[in-house]
Amino acid sequence: MSETNQAWFDRAVRVIPGGVDSPVRSFRSVGGTPYTVASGSGAYVTDVEGQEYLDFVQSYGASLLGHAHPLVIERIREAALRGTTFGAPTPGEVLLAEAITSRVAGLEQVRLVSSGTEAVMSAVRLARGATGRSKILKFDGCYHGHSDALLVAGGSGVAQLGLPGSAGVTEGAVADTIVSPYNEVPTLDETVAAVLVEPVAANMNLVRPVPGFLDALRTECDRVGALLIFDEVITGFRLAPGGAQEYFGVTPDIWCFGKVIGGGLPVGAFGASAKLLQNLAPTGPVYQAGTLSGNPLATAAGLTVLNNVTRADYELLTKRAQTFATELVDAISASGLYACAPVEGPLVGLFLSGEPIVEPKNFSEAKVYCENGLYPKFFHEMLQRHVALAPGAYEILFVSMAHSQADLERALFAAADAAKEVAKS
Repeated sequence: MSETNQAWFDRAVRVIPGGVDSPVRSFRSVGGTPYTVASGSGAYVTDVEGQEYLDFVQSYGASLLGHAHPLVIERIREAALRGTTFGAPTPGEVLLAEAITSRVAGLEQVRLVSSGTEAVMSAVRLARGATGRSKILKFDGCYHGHSDALLVAGGSGVAQLGLPGSAGVTEGAVADTIVSPYNEVPTLDETVAAVLVEPVAANMNLVRPVPGFLDALRTECDRVGALLIFDEVITGFRLAPGGAQEYFGVTPDIWCFGKVIGGGLPVGAFGASAKLLQNLAPTGPVYQAGTLSGNPLATAAGLTVLNNVTRADYELLTKRAQTFATELVDAISASGLYACAPVEGPLVGLFLSGEPIVEPKNFSEAKVYCENGLYPKFFHEMLQRHVALAPGAYEILFVSMAHSQADLERALFAAADAAKEVAKS
């Protein structure tokens, strides 16, 4: 059996394109060889060489309670012993749907799917089918999964690889997709079926919505009869117990969820009012299906997470993350670099520069800092200090409920040392 990260990566590239099953895991934008994770526990992961890392990737936000939470693992085990998939209704999907809808004001029903990409793709189809309109508006730098119509001007891995969209996506597939700058309210017309937005843009590093932006989107959609879709794959049940709707006080027409609601297993969901969802098959003409939708292992894990996080937990996580963001900027700045760590709830971004930073308000402003060459150096210096960040400047830091105060202090010491080394170069 291979025992080094390099050996495992060499094996991977022979049988997996680029050696990874998702481009965001690639080290293409930072250089070097990816570490291959053998296990994880709480705030830490351990690679195949036995090296332990303090982990701020946390499966890109899926692990709210940290890796391998004992209660989540036990519920998955119990569910697996009853069977892993049936292609038939199960109690678990009902219980998870009840948990989701009971927490989000205005959300009456959800349809469970297997990924965030699938959730958003289905929500867009629902919006078009319900309105009879064809156009969708998204914002520059926001990433909504890899469906054809939404890859144009995407953030996350699309931006990290320097792609404007994707080869293989036809002009026709994106002909009805309109792209606007984030934090600027577009003027819509009656051809627009829906406006799709990340309530907090977390795929162009972290860009916060300016005050009034989401409210104004709601008003503009209402003016022309378009539907407002919140992509809460990242923000859902992380910003607050009721997600972005509770946090910002703005109610969309359609919600999309993922990550947290699967407790570390593959899952997604989209939801709306019962009236709007009557457009979905089998009761309506908008078709959507999935063999593994509502998978009993995923619903057991997700329900366990939602049922074991209190409002006080959210408040503590938010306070801890916000303090960490402030101290992270201080630690880096004291070491010779300039840093900006925007924070919204418990979500933390990190921009680096050799000059004073103005917090970005859109993708074009974020891109200046993400592509100045400093992040790859900082990433590797942190990795040498056994702190794992996402291997790309367009991603954010995820502080889980498993990160202790001591863990965060350790990260701050590592960041100060890493910044000194980067500043020297």
